[in-house]
Amino acid sequence: MKLCLILGDQLSRSISSLAELDPQQDHILMCEVRDEATYVKHHKKKIALVFSAMRHFAKELAEDGYNIDYVKYDDPNNTGSLAGEVTRLASQKAFSEIVVTAPGEYRLQEQMASWSAALNLPVTIKEDSRFLCSQTEFAAWAKGRKQLRMEYFYREMRRKYSVLMNCGEPIGGQWNFDAENRKPPASGLEVPDTYRAQPDDITQEVLALVETHFSDHFGDLLPFHFTVTRNQANEALDQFIVKRLSLFGDYQDAMIQNEPWMHHSHLGFYLNCGLLTPLECIERAEKAYHEGIAPLNAVEGFIRQILGWREYVRGIYWLKMPDYKQVNFLEAKRPLPEFYWTAETQMNCIRQCVTETKQNAYAHHIQRLMVLGNFALIAGLDPDEVNNWYMLVYADAYEWVELPNVSGMVLFADGGLLASKPYAASGTYINKMSNYCGSCKYKVSVKNGPTACPFNYLYWDFIGRNEGKLRGNQRMGFMYKSLDRMSEEKRQAIRDDSRRFFKAIEADEKV
Repeated sequence: MKLCLILGDQLSRSISSLAELDPQQDHILMCEVRDEATYVKHHKKKIALVFSAMRHFAKELAEDGYNIDYVKYDDPNNTGSLAGEVTRLASQKAFSEIVVTAPGEYRLQEQMASWSAALNLPVTIKEDSRFLCSQTEFAAWAKGRKQLRMEYFYREMRRKYSVLMNCGEPIGGQWNFDAENRKPPASGLEVPDTYRAQPDDITQEVLALVETHFSDHFGDLLPFHFTVTRNQANEALDQFIVKRLSLFGDYQDAMIQNEPWMHHSHLGFYLNCGLLTPLECIERAEKAYHEGIAPLNAVEGFIRQILGWREYVRGIYWLKMPDYKQVNFLEAKRPLPEFYWTAETQMNCIRQCVTETKQNAYAHHIQRLMVLGNFALIAGLDPDEVNNWYMLVYADAYEWVELPNVSGMVLFADGGLLASKPYAASGTYINKMSNYCGSCKYKVSVKNGPTACPFNYLYWDFIGRNEGKLRGNQRMGFMYKSLDRMSEEKRQAIRDDSRRFFKAIEADEKV
């Protein structure tokens, strides 16, 4: 008799741990435990999403005849940890083996490696076959390469799965249509709403539990409209394909005040907890192109996020852990400012993005990268604190996807393993891609002084103070030529403005 442990991000009928399970004899354990809900103080909406989706998944398995042992968070016998719950159930029943699909986080893999000796039972950790590139395949691809660039990995994945291909060549004659996917928000652009599910009795019970036990966690719990079943997740996928995919490409980098969802899919929540699988999302998008529902630049851009970027960052994570968690190439040490929690800042772009993050446990990738992440980069914020924040506030965050995105893409803390240059920008970029600047106290057209957009002088301060680390980067050559042309008076003004700004943050002044 086997014991199969299913984690909260493994809510798929295709999960490998279920593959050889005997519903008549074997047991499934699912448990809501304190350790996983609080190792960072996850956003209330994330806890509610995962717990409700777990309960719905367990109910479906039970209805199909599986033996389910489900431990709720407030069960008085709940030990509060996965190891504790496995041990408790194993002491009650004579299991011959414990089976689990490989977890998505290194810390859990390390814990599970010790279970066999502690329990005196074999523990089989199966590969998570839902991903389209195994850890072994990625390591083989990476071996011997001087640079691990996503673009080349993505091309191999396109060939492997024959996605948007025609006779061995990419449809449209090129692999990547990113150059067509950078349009600023058009005046009067209509944005369709995201998919909104109505909470049922199970979800309502979970919402009450979260309000009771996690009231001190970040974020707004209500309104709650996340999908918590596979059927709903498929409806959310269908809605994206029909209503938003056609303009996703054009406006995927655009930001509009009070429009948090834009034309993005919002499917990362459901992909990352298992309610959807990557290949079905890719196939639905490719079908939409062939049926004329969406243009190639939109479909290719969406597929690249899943088949390219998502698989790539997972590969980087497992290839480079555990050392990757410690990287800090730029030696950034500044504490995370309080406005990342409160949104109490006069910088309207950050106020908008933090407010929407607090409300929705979501912000789209340009808000995460070029507003919140850009500030963290140019202000020199400590990678540990920034990673903790991103891991905590977003409902789609699991360490395998969060850590490479933040340490590699956002902070350049890995020194260029993942990104070819730091994604630093002045206020000009934010002004181009959003309408945030028109409602800001600061003036994006002003470069120095108390009325200047802080992104303007902090950008050049970042370039200057990291010169020893970045001047040799070929993609930074233009920036350093511009810096070299600046007068000493201009450079001193940049340093003075930056010091004034940082002192204000340290003094808890509203900046």
